[in-house]
Amino acid sequence: MSVDAETLVDRRRLKRRLFFWRGVAIIAACAALIAVFATTGLYPAGNHIARVTINGIILDDPARDKILDQIAEDSRVKAVILSIDSPGGSTTGAEALYASVRKLAAKKPVVAVLGTLAASGGYVAAISADHIVSRGNTLTGSIGVIFQWTQLEDLLDKIGVQVRELKSAPLKAEPSPYHKPNPQALKAMEALISSSYDWFVGLVAERRNMTPEQAKALGDGRVFTGFQAVENGLVDEIGGEDKAVAWLVREKKLSPSLKVLDWAPPEEGFDIAQFTGRAMGEAAIVAASGLSEKTQQTKRLTLDGLTSLWHPE
Repeated sequence: MSVDAETLVDRRRLKRRLFFWRGVAIIAACAALIAVFATTGLYPAGNHIARVTINGIILDDPARDKILDQIAEDSRVKAVILSIDSPGGSTTGAEALYASVRKLAAKKPVVAVLGTLAASGGYVAAISADHIVSRGNTLTGSIGVIFQWTQLEDLLDKIGVQVRELKSAPLKAEPSPYHKPNPQALKAMEALISSSYDWFVGLVAERRNMTPEQAKALGDGRVFTGFQAVENGLVDEIGGEDKAVAWLVREKKLSPSLKVLDWAPPEEGFDIAQFTGRAMGEAAIVAASGLSEKTQQTKRLTLDGLTSLWHPE
């Protein structure tokens, strides 16, 4: 079957149009990826201040610690802002985060900006920074350690259930929910809590230039507002991220033109909901968020042992 010249011309025009629009689509997709990477810290552009967000329950998190190590080694990062909104978490998680930030602070200035809540282990994260900025009504402090267990003995007696156990020593798996703890078990747990509490109070005294007595007087477990925390020395000034940047410019001689860019581990920094939302609209945000969200409750279920957590309910 022969094809006339006009048909051939139309086909060539159609191919050129398809090639053009495919090119446009590829360029647009690349631009969108670059924009997302630039705003999440995965593809930081030029010299900047890195923002690391500490949200929710604080646990031992190797991915978080790795990104802090990467920031420490990146010459484009001139300072770091820790954006904290957390009730705390496990004592080991807070300890690991504190160590990672102090390692980072040996190379870059670090400022903590406290949001709605930065209590208990969240305050441990705050004092890992060189300077702390808080909102006036931020809840912070809650310096202390807690260990909780459920006592089921009376309930089990009422429903006729008995739990039998054999163990190698009287303090193994104590305190137990199945019987009232003996004095030895309580004494052992009190020693354990005191050890972690002394560590916490010692950090406060060291980082906030207090005597041990001053730190212990503030370490009775209570929370403070940001206004109170400035007065008692737990926080440096009232404000938000703008105050943190101003402090870096004033005290660390950074350029006021530096942008603040987010850095986060890949599984959190590359937000599926955010990316697909930009391309597909608000409906995609709702759908993708449902697939990728990590809830506070899920993290709470992973807590075990000693915790430094305010208002766990």
